Amino acid sequence: MLQIGDELMYFSAVFLLVMFGARSATAASVLTASLYVFVVMFRFPPVPADRASRVLRPNPPRVPVVAHRAGSHDAPENTLAAIREASRNGATGVELDLSFTADGVPVLMHDETVDRTTNGSGPVGRLQLAQLKRLDASAHHRLKDKFSVEKVPTLQEAVEECIKHQLTVFFDVKGQPDKAASVLSEMYKKFPDLYNSSIVCSFEPKVIYKMRQADPEVVTALTHRPWSLSRFSDGTPRTLSSWSQFWTGVLDVLLDWAHHHLLWNLCGVSAIVMQKDFISLDYVQYWAARGVEVVGWTVNTAVEKQYYQDLLKISYVTDSLLEDCDPQY
Repeated sequence: MLQIGDELMYFSAVFLLVMFGARSATAASVLTASLYVFVVMFRFPPVPADRASRVLRPNPPRVPVVAHRAGSHDAPENTLAAIREASRNGATGVELDLSFTADGVPVLMHDETVDRTTNGSGPVGRLQLAQLKRLDASAHHRLKDKFSVEKVPTLQEAVEECIKHQLTVFFDVKGQPDKAASVLSEMYKKFPDLYNSSIVCSFEPKVIYKMRQADPEVVTALTHRPWSLSRFSDGTPRTLSSWSQFWTGVLDVLLDWAHHHLLWNLCGVSAIVMQKDFISLDYVQYWAARGVEVVGWTVNTAVEKQYYQDLLKISYVTDSLLEDCDPQY
């Protein structure tokens, strides 16, 4: 939960900033009080810590290992074969990417298009489920001879497979917050086991807030990578314009502050899914003091995995449970 010292510090900072900008103690007091009332009235309390722990640490003291996109290096990503392979290789859970077909069916797909992972082309949102089911989701995978003709699964097919193998599910939602929250809420009602074996994650706070609105009992997490607005995952700038780099950098600073001091509390999340390069023991302890777990992504080398298991002792997401590999962005 948010500590009293945190609240005092945050709202004092807001008061001083407004005071400096507006040069009015009255205006600063009114705005700070309004923000405080907003947060208190509209924030969601996190789910009980014991249930969040069952989801995030299902087999203590073992450090949970989550297969990224169900293990995209070891099998065709976001497929039933990948879920089975992840279970066979010892994963605690799988991270799955939610998307929607043209006829509104929730399916597993990371990209906006099917081009990279299948033998088809075009946006997922413009293909009917019947069209998507005709595609081969193993077409471009390095092990396509081993996993031949894998189909793009529906969300329900994937959930049933995960429950069958007793895997924790990390639902990764990239957009369409209202539709995603509605679909996932129905899925939780249909499969109540998910309340104790799954978590909904997103880079977008609106997705998490909508999910908590639809069903406050669902365990949730904010996903975050510092400098995500100004730089791609590999560190290269998103734009060559110095002016644009400056302003997106400013927005990155504000977004990072909001994640660490406001949004997590407003949404009542139980975990922060953070890019691995920004995680340290101090960082883990910072969130532990607030009752929030840290999950690292994407951890793909034996040295990194040892660091997470022996020193940090926190969950991590990986592309492979079998060998070192390059990260999938």
